[in-house]
Amino acid sequence: MFGRRFDLFTVLGVTIRIDPSWFIVAVLVSWSLAGEYFPSIYPNLAVPTFWTMGIAGALGLFVSVVLHELGHALMARQYGLSIRGITLFIFGGVAEMDTEPPSAKSEFMVAVAGPAVSVLIGVGCFILNGVAWIATGSFAISGVLSYLAFINFVLVVFNMVPAFPLDGGRVLRSILWQWKKDLRWATGVTSRIGSGFGVFLIAVGIFEIIARQDFVSGMWMCLIGLFLRNAAQMSYRHVVMRRNLEGETVRRFMQSDAVVVPRAISVADMVEQYVYKYHFKFFPVVDNGRLVGCVSTQQIKELPQAEWPRQSVGSIAAPCSSENAVTPDTDAIEAMALMNRAGVSRLLVIEDGQLVGIIALKDLLRFLALKVELEGR
Repeated sequence: MFGRRFDLFTVLGVTIRIDPSWFIVAVLVSWSLAGEYFPSIYPNLAVPTFWTMGIAGALGLFVSVVLHELGHALMARQYGLSIRGITLFIFGGVAEMDTEPPSAKSEFMVAVAGPAVSVLIGVGCFILNGVAWIATGSFAISGVLSYLAFINFVLVVFNMVPAFPLDGGRVLRSILWQWKKDLRWATGVTSRIGSGFGVFLIAVGIFEIIARQDFVSGMWMCLIGLFLRNAAQMSYRHVVMRRNLEGETVRRFMQSDAVVVPRAISVADMVEQYVYKYHFKFFPVVDNGRLVGCVSTQQIKELPQAEWPRQSVGSIAAPCSSENAVTPDTDAIEAMALMNRAGVSRLLVIEDGQLVGIIALKDLLRFLALKVELEGR
């Protein structure tokens, strides 16, 4: 879903990250508030004041989205779910969880936690607005707080639409899951609703462009609709993937004849003899048959090319750890989650300190495709 992300800060043990696409929203929101929204309500204020209000409103929206997603993340943590962080991107924010909630109840509680936080923020801003107006009589302060109260209630209403993966869709999924005791079926129903809602937003966007000549709003609706439709379909495929891999271990999919790189050769020789030959992005490194670490193409890229002939592979090899290695008895789903967290497509398989194989994402996906084709599920 995301490209290169940047860590901003950590709060309550949750890392807040930002995708470069979010800056598009920051600029658009600030410009819209300063150029249209606030001037239409407070026409007698100065232009610099409008821009101050616009930037403050955009920052307030940023904080509101972070707190909304933090509500999801902290509730998920209460149910033992691993949270990789919160990422802000062009369409808002998302709390990144490695696995699905373990029960319908946990799904419901995690889903409603975000909107509950937004309601509290909205009510808090409404109360603060009254206090600030009595204390200062400032239209600028009142305007920003009124906007933040309003936008948080809008976020609640939109997010509670029963279309997966919106919060309302997750609430509906939890209810259907509890009723039928079938997560896949519940996800299928709510994902189809989510996909349909995405198509509806696209249609509304096209109408805005053609009938109202509002290209910006129309394109925005179309983009949100496309995102929701794709996210709904991907979420269903993710659940199908998990269900088909349940009970399978890494041992079934690993390649025992792994390609290994000698520790003593130069980085230049590794590139010529291994990277260009096998096209892998990740190689185990050995010394007289003993595993000493691993090297990725990313590590090679970070080394100046002039150093490639002078540096040995062993000098840049990273030690084996829980970030790049699993055991043969590790659950295949856990291995996929690790690949996702680490941003890699291959992992070392180690048993009793010895390299026994490699597990590759493509092998897992090939198995899934074949199983779905043969069994129709």
